[in-house]
Amino acid sequence: MFKILLIRPGVTEYDQQGRIQGTLDIPLCEDGRRQVEAMIADLRAQPIKAIYTSPSQAAEQTAAALGEALDVKVKTLDSLQNLDHGLWQGMLVKDVKTKQPKVYRQWQEQPATVCPPQGESVGDAEQRLQGAVAKLVKKYKSEGLVAVVLPEPLASLLRHVLRHDELGDLWTCRNGNTPWEIIEFVPEAVDSK
Repeated sequence: MFKILLIRPGVTEYDQQGRIQGTLDIPLCEDGRRQVEAMIADLRAQPIKAIYTSPSQAAEQTAAALGEALDVKVKTLDSLQNLDHGLWQGMLVKDVKTKQPKVYRQWQEQPATVCPPQGESVGDAEQRLQGAVAKLVKKYKSEGLVAVVLPEPLASLLRHVLRHDELGDLWTCRNGNTPWEIIEFVPEAVDSK
C-alpha cells in the first residue's frame, strides 16, 4: 500500500464568496492563514517525507508554511495545476446555476460529462493526476507518507483517481470539514496512461 496525505489549502476570499477559482491565482485570506496554522499542529505527528503542491498561491502558501514548520522539503509540480474552469473562473457558483441550470445540474450529477467553456475536461485532469501519482509512487515506493497540497476540485478528483469512488458535485467539496486526509491505495490500481 502507498499512502498520500491529501491536504487542501486554507481558504481564499474566492472560497468565502462562493466563486469558481479554477486556475486563477488567489492567495490565502486571513481565515485561510489561521486554518493552515491549525493544520500544522495536527500534522506534526505525521511521518511526512516530502510535500508536493499545486502551482497556485493558496496551495504554495499552505505548503510553504507546512514545510517550514515541519522541516520538510516542498516542491511545486505543474501537473498538479487545478482543473481549468475556463470562462466559469471568477464566476459565482450561484450565477452558473442561474444562467446555465441544465449544465449546472449535469456538473453536479455527472461532472465527467461536462467541459467548462474554454476549460479542461475532468478526463484530461485525471490523466495529469495519474501521471503525477505514478511519478510519486516510483520515487518514494513505500518510504513513508508523501503530502500533496491541492485545491478543490482537484483534491476531490485525486481522491476519485486513487479510490475509484464516485465524483459527485465537485463544487460542494470545498475546503470545509476535512482539511487533510490520508489515502491508502494499491499503486497498480492507478492507471498511469
